[in-house]
Amino acid sequence: MHEVPAPVEVVSMADIPSGTGLGSSGAFTVGLLRAVHAMKRKYVDPDVVAEEACEIEIETLRQPVGKQDQYIAAYGGLACFEFQEDGQVTVTPLNISNSTLYDLEERLVMFFTGYSRNASVVLDDQKVRSEMGDTAMLDNLHYIKEIGLCIKFALEQGDVKRFGELMHEHWQHKKDRSPGTSNEGINRWYDVGRENGAIGGKLVGAGGGGFLLFCAEDRDALRRAMQKEGLREVRFGFDHEGSKLLARE
Repeated sequence: MHEVPAPVEVVSMADIPSGTGLGSSGAFTVGLLRAVHAMKRKYVDPDVVAEEACEIEIETLRQPVGKQDQYIAAYGGLACFEFQEDGQVTVTPLNISNSTLYDLEERLVMFFTGYSRNASVVLDDQKVRSEMGDTAMLDNLHYIKEIGLCIKFALEQGDVKRFGELMHEHWQHKKDRSPGTSNEGINRWYDVGRENGAIGGKLVGAGGGGFLLFCAEDRDALRRAMQKEGLREVRFGFDHEGSKLLARE
């Protein structure tokens, strides 16, 4: 794909551990490709570097992943992705007000469950069943797609509470897709969150471990409850630039 003159030293740093469902592999690949293009003194559009990252992960490495992580890492912000059957991806920024954006960012609270997992185990099962035409799996995925469109509408209408309710609905259906998506401990923590200020939430990524993300009405009550459960909060903010070059020699 790219010829890079040797020797080249690549150093990576991360604020979170790998295998926790926050798209670290996609973000790393996009960042590395951005650096390679910069080293060759070439400008690259976000869609180009996103597609190159997808080719590496999906075609070359044969990982059972989608394209959403690579695209959001390349573009940043809040966007709607439409994945076509021919592999094309349409990216549309969400048309939401600043007040809705700030409200959403304030209501989202995330906690580390304390362990990582191999997403391929969960995703392999979903990929195999989908390719076999498993009716239950395909119906579930189609329903999730409709929830995604409802979430887009809710945010563009400024209805953050509805967004939280749709997160809950999404999580209930996501758990049904594969037995490894959740476990007894995660289910209990989720229920505790819902009983203490959370409207809805989900386990980020393929499932099985990583981070619990909640949309909360009472953030303080939720934080106290999760602290009692021993879960550490991880603060975050929205990034609207995507992958970018910070320095060039």
